[in-house]
This record gives sequence, structure tokens and C-alpha cells, in this order.
Amino acid sequence: MVTLTKPHRSPKVGRLVARISPDDKAIIAWAAALAGQSVGGFVLAQARKAAMETLEARERIVLNAAQSRRFVEALLAPPRPPRPALLEAARAYRATVKSNLD
Repeated sequence: MVTLTKPHRSPKVGRLVARISPDDKAIIAWAAALAGQSVGGFVLAQARKAAMETLEARERIVLNAAQSRRFVEALLAPPRPPRPALLEAARAYRATVKSNLD
């Protein structure tokens, strides 16, 4: 899971370039001034925040009550016996793959 933390100061070695409209640039500059930041610092901070939120949202699985109940029931249910196709695949794998654990 991604933890939302303040960015640590590390050497800046990358460069990010974006072409934007004059209107967008003016809005961003205004917001940066209100936040007391440079335009570059503001853009970087907001992009990082949006990126972290996106990553966190994509890493979390959200289930409703019925889905949650079904998931827990599946976890608690006794395991089903393996199907013949799975047993055959395991035999074929053992016959062709050698490891240090054999």
C-alpha cells in the first residue's frame, strides 16, 4: 500500500516538461502564489499528491457487504479437492522442472 507522506528531499535528476495554454498557466501561477510556492514547486507538489491518491485508490479493493461476506465465506470454506487437470499439470511440471529442493 502506498503511504501518503511528505516528499523527502533527494537530488533532482529528472526533468518534466509540459506544454499548457496561457489560461492554464495563469491559473496555476495564481494558485501557486496563493499557496506561497513557486510554480514549479506547486505543480510538482500537486502532481505528486494526485499520483499518490491514484496509486492508493488502485491498490485498495473495496467490497460491498454481500461481496465481503462471500469473500470471507470462501476463505473459511474447506479447500476443494484439486481437479484432474490441475493434478496432471502438477505432474507434468514436476517431470520437466528440476529444482534444488528435489
